[in-house]
Amino acid sequence: MAQDTGGDIIVTARKTGEDILKVPVTVTAITSETLDAKGIVSVTDMAASTPGININNSSSGHADRSFQQVVMRGMTPSTTLATTTSMFIDGVAVSSPSQVSAISNPERVEIIKGPQSAYFGRNTFAGAINVVTKMPGNDWGGEVLGMLGTRNNWRLRGSIEGPIIPDLLSFRINGEQYSRDGSWKNQDGVTLGDQQTKSASLLLAITPASNVTIKLFGMLSEDKDGPSAQTRLYSYDVKAPNGSTVVQGQANCVLTGDTRGVLNPTTGLPSGTAVQNPYFCGTIPTMANPVTANVTNTDFVRQFLNIGTNRIVDPSEGVQGYGLLRRTKHAHATLDWEVTDGLTASALAGYNREVWTTFIDLDSYDGSALPSGYDYNGNGTIDASEIFGEGYFNYPYLIERKIDDFSLEGRLQYVSGPFRGVAGISYLSADQLQGLGGGTGALTASSLSPGGLSRNKTTGLFFGLTYDVTDTISASFEGRYQIDQLQAFARPSGVNVASSAFIPAGFYTGGTVLASAKYKNFTPRAIVNWQITPDTMVYASWAKGVNPAQFNTNILSQVESVQDAAAAAGGQLAIEPEKITNYEIGLKGRIGSTLRYTFAAYYAQWRNQINSTIIVAPDATQPTGYSFVTASMNAGSVNLRGIEGEASWRPTEFLTIDAAGAINDSDIKAFASSTVSALTGIYDYSGKEMKNTSKYSANVGVQVGTEISGWDKGSWFVRGDWNFKSGVWSNEANLARTPDLHLFNARAGITRGNLSLEAFVNNIFNNKTPLTISDNYTLSPGFVYAARTSALMLGLGDLRTAGVQAKIKF
Repeated sequence: MAQDTGGDIIVTARKTGEDILKVPVTVTAITSETLDAKGIVSVTDMAASTPGININNSSSGHADRSFQQVVMRGMTPSTTLATTTSMFIDGVAVSSPSQVSAISNPERVEIIKGPQSAYFGRNTFAGAINVVTKMPGNDWGGEVLGMLGTRNNWRLRGSIEGPIIPDLLSFRINGEQYSRDGSWKNQDGVTLGDQQTKSASLLLAITPASNVTIKLFGMLSEDKDGPSAQTRLYSYDVKAPNGSTVVQGQANCVLTGDTRGVLNPTTGLPSGTAVQNPYFCGTIPTMANPVTANVTNTDFVRQFLNIGTNRIVDPSEGVQGYGLLRRTKHAHATLDWEVTDGLTASALAGYNREVWTTFIDLDSYDGSALPSGYDYNGNGTIDASEIFGEGYFNYPYLIERKIDDFSLEGRLQYVSGPFRGVAGISYLSADQLQGLGGGTGALTASSLSPGGLSRNKTTGLFFGLTYDVTDTISASFEGRYQIDQLQAFARPSGVNVASSAFIPAGFYTGGTVLASAKYKNFTPRAIVNWQITPDTMVYASWAKGVNPAQFNTNILSQVESVQDAAAAAGGQLAIEPEKITNYEIGLKGRIGSTLRYTFAAYYAQWRNQINSTIIVAPDATQPTGYSFVTASMNAGSVNLRGIEGEASWRPTEFLTIDAAGAINDSDIKAFASSTVSALTGIYDYSGKEMKNTSKYSANVGVQVGTEISGWDKGSWFVRGDWNFKSGVWSNEANLARTPDLHLFNARAGITRGNLSLEAFVNNIFNNKTPLTISDNYTLSPGFVYAARTSALMLGLGDLRTAGVQAKIKF
């Protein structure tokens, strides 16, 4: 289990193999040996053990694995479905982080920080994560790994590889299943946070000639989880009719907000009436309420999930109760052909299909003591006609998503004297559908709302040219010219557009194009690197990146007066892409064969940031006389800066120390959010920090061990890891934040011959600090606390878990 400190890890951060200590890009490579040594089995585990990365999975009322946003270097995505960091397998784009974690026993995981648009294209605004699969060879081999632990924690992994036709065709088959019970229980004893993943993959390596390598890879995976481990801190008490407290409010401050949260464009003053909002300030308090949720799978729930009308996902493919079901298919092919000495041609093609449904308790607490209905008639009592659902307050909610994408890439790489270069073309076509449904009512087909198709087609021309100015100094200029074609289609039931403010008025049948836009961008990167000594390199780079634009097609469903007012207020059907300029310097090297280190400092300017805001428009059809239209606008501007470093030191054969740390600071220059302003009364966010990201993070691992004399390939080790992340803000007003998170893990094991035995304890001190936080609402009958943000959603982590693991190689 000794860690490699030699620095000879080869990475593909620039689409070609380069020594990690000589590539002028900030890259962290986690090898398969390190993944096993640290017990990393998920994207969340990977982020916990990597400074400068947070995972946000609680921004839309549920803290599960349905959509996990990777926040790198403080670049928190603006909306729930947006992303600033893309995922790849062998350089082929994949739909979401779930597919990356489904790769069983990869060669390594490459975490590439900073804008990577030049080589990896769209959605690599903050960086890219690339999983490299293991190539089989001419020798037969394999392994079986089994793990058993507390909380019904178990894992079974197996692989076999070998030649089908020696020197021509070889294969590698991987299979894995991982399952664990959650660490938390609700009032009925149901565990929250159960997770189960199974995956299988096949890789074929074909070498028809000594200068040609073809890789064919296919993977199937399934995530089948129970109700998510989440809870809320409430600003208000929720009382039952008999006066008993159902949930206790824990607000520790009162904010002077505004009923609308928008500024009058003429006076520059808040447009609504001042209101007092109990909320949270500073480090959030410890939970006073037990973790509860109505997540029993009743007949009422089953009949709803079996409805086939108004669905994006067929019920046969969907979740059958509270929890998550996701099925993914991935396939790709790569070809590398060394045409002549110094010229290599490469091609790749990939396909992804991801289908998931998640069924959640949207109010997130036990509402069985509350009536389901509300006094809509205003007669002082809740009549039978005003009671819906299961006879008590509950808010079951279904979210479903379907993604299909296909990508192609071809490139030429050449070396000629002091010149090295690459040139290529890429294409990506991606379709996405999302549906929603549920509520406090009878949960019929009418409560389901399938959305319209979203499609993007992206074409890119990219290049990279490196010139060796001297034997030690090199200069590189790279770039991508990218064309994004975005389209939004009408939902299946069609859309009646009442105004011509944005598109011609009229009825648009299902599948009709409602919005279409084409964006053309050039994203260059320039690098200068100096190999001071054979073991020391410094570099400086300047790069630009772009993040895709969005549509506001929801405006088209509003009445005529609202659309006209939204257009007059500056609302746009299609907004502009986000852009970033990044400056970076770095130092990499090694001292002898015992110490390897990398350091980087960066400064980034994020412009045209997409913020979600609300346009207030006169609407005579509403009791208030107004409608509130949610829209995305290019209203944000952020400067980000940071320092990152990692080192691995092996002073003796007995001891290995690896450490990494990051300071990722952000400085908001401009930001607009009517939701946050309505809560806090803050309209000027200058100097605030980005939400959902740790300013400080660090990891330290210490491993001792050595060979056991007299044993065939005998050795032993003991390892301890400390993972630290500072608390994160719930919103851009920087009022409420989580406590700092310290996690301590330990592993120990022995190896004899081809057999290894290990024991581990994760989260040794049973730390209960929430992993994620986001603004949310206190939902109750009548929704009296839902006018403004009134709760914090917390994603809960795993508590202490222990286990044993055995691995045999053959």
